[in-house]
Amino acid sequence: MSDLTATPPASPPEGDSPARSLAVEAARRRTFGIISHPDAGKTTITEKLLLYSGAIHLAGSIKGRKAGRLAVSDWMKMEQERGISITSSVLQFEYEGAALNLLDTPGHADFSEDTYRTLAAVDSAVMLIDHTKGVESRTRKLFEVCRLRQLPVVTFMNKLDRDGRDPLDLMDEVSTTLGLRVTPLNWPVGQGRDFKGVVDVHTRELTLYQEATRHGTIRLESQQVGMDAARAILGDKHIDELEEELDLLSGAGDPWSHEAYLRGELSAVFWGSAMSNYGVEPLLRFLARSAAPPAGRDAHEGEAGENDVRIDPQDPSFTGFVFKIQANMNPRHRDRVAFMRVVSGRFDRGMDVTIGRSGETLRLAKPHTFMADERSIVEEAWPGDIVGLYDPGHLRIGDTLSVGRRLRFDGIPRFAPEHFMRVILKDPMGRKKLDTGLTQLAQEGVIQLFYRAATGHQDPWLGAVGQLQFEVLKERLRLEYGVKADLEPLRYNHARWVAGAPTGLAWLQGRRDYTVVEDRTGQPVVLAETPWMLQYAADHAPGIVLHDVEPL
Repeated sequence: MSDLTATPPASPPEGDSPARSLAVEAARRRTFGIISHPDAGKTTITEKLLLYSGAIHLAGSIKGRKAGRLAVSDWMKMEQERGISITSSVLQFEYEGAALNLLDTPGHADFSEDTYRTLAAVDSAVMLIDHTKGVESRTRKLFEVCRLRQLPVVTFMNKLDRDGRDPLDLMDEVSTTLGLRVTPLNWPVGQGRDFKGVVDVHTRELTLYQEATRHGTIRLESQQVGMDAARAILGDKHIDELEEELDLLSGAGDPWSHEAYLRGELSAVFWGSAMSNYGVEPLLRFLARSAAPPAGRDAHEGEAGENDVRIDPQDPSFTGFVFKIQANMNPRHRDRVAFMRVVSGRFDRGMDVTIGRSGETLRLAKPHTFMADERSIVEEAWPGDIVGLYDPGHLRIGDTLSVGRRLRFDGIPRFAPEHFMRVILKDPMGRKKLDTGLTQLAQEGVIQLFYRAATGHQDPWLGAVGQLQFEVLKERLRLEYGVKADLEPLRYNHARWVAGAPTGLAWLQGRRDYTVVEDRTGQPVVLAETPWMLQYAADHAPGIVLHDVEPL
């Protein structure tokens, strides 16, 4: 890859000091997620990045599951059976001196909330596009989340070993559909059966691959050649077409700017086939050298969050926030792990931290790093790292942890559910297990719980953004808590958090055609069967404000 994409190393403080170590370690970190439409190859590219970094030596192929190989990132039993990613997993590995934290996210739209939470914890994203289909609906929605957070985005055009869209047309579609400037840093040499490799746009050096075997489970042999040598290998026709396309790019495309990429205004584009391992290493090299390093975050300091402050990675005081909670990663130990992103300072095993939400002090005695469900004890961590904390029940998604002061980063919101159920317990003696399971799984974000005034916390109603979340709930209740239950649909299709004047809430509660419940924090939520009912309430309830995202 050309030096155009390399990030100049940060200039750390002089001497052998804690400040120097913090600056050096923070500059090495690259924390990113992968976004895509389902079946674009997200789990496959995740595996191949691990393969080429040396973190694993034999990649699990989705196509080869019948032969017994499973994806490292799909660790949950239901994921392995269905061949889909249901939960986010954390994969940490090194490459070319960089420490990479890859957050693998669910591809299925029914688990979008988990994906949104994960994107709150990363500094950049890889956008995976199936070049046979172009920009698809789920990709557009996830890209908009990246845009809202001003995340830098790298684009990988996948499945070039199949015949698909013209590369120039596909570039134009990405640019116009997403409103994103794009600059290819390499370019495909053919496609489909004629896909031979990629060429560096700047140096015009080609990387040619041998034919893939064994579902791409091992690294491919490749050779680097110049245009003249490639002409002797591939023939005049291939090279003449390639040179014409490169000339068009140099005259019409946006020039590469690393600064514009870091601002989220320009996307670097790479081409390849994750399944066959074509083009994986140039993408990995870019991520290690040039992806966004850890960024600072805005926070609120004080018991009531009255002071606005900026926390930078080089701040010597440790801060971090919880973006995910996962119970029973090891069902034998009935554990509960909170995933924390380090924002600033150095994290040390056994340190005491303050929970910003409650002011409670918590000792972090059993921190772990991850390779999906495999863990190892970590003694220290740095800005950008993801640390798993053993949690006996003190932490919540969105919690801020800090040393020496009480801080709160902006929380991670929940979205209004669109599907609702109530639980029918088959064995009444399992009520206590059911309550425990529902509480823990709701704290993870698997489902949302809503309580009615007449029943209190008995018989909660369940809400979910996607229908498949309920299937995951039933399966996990059965496997992890020993509870067999049926789910009965409720008639509601819409929910909104209620805010504004108390008279608006009183108006809703005084009518028989609206149902008002409370969420986990006691905030009122109105349930409705049609959008028209919500609009009518917004127009007629005095002083009411309705939110489709949980107010923080």
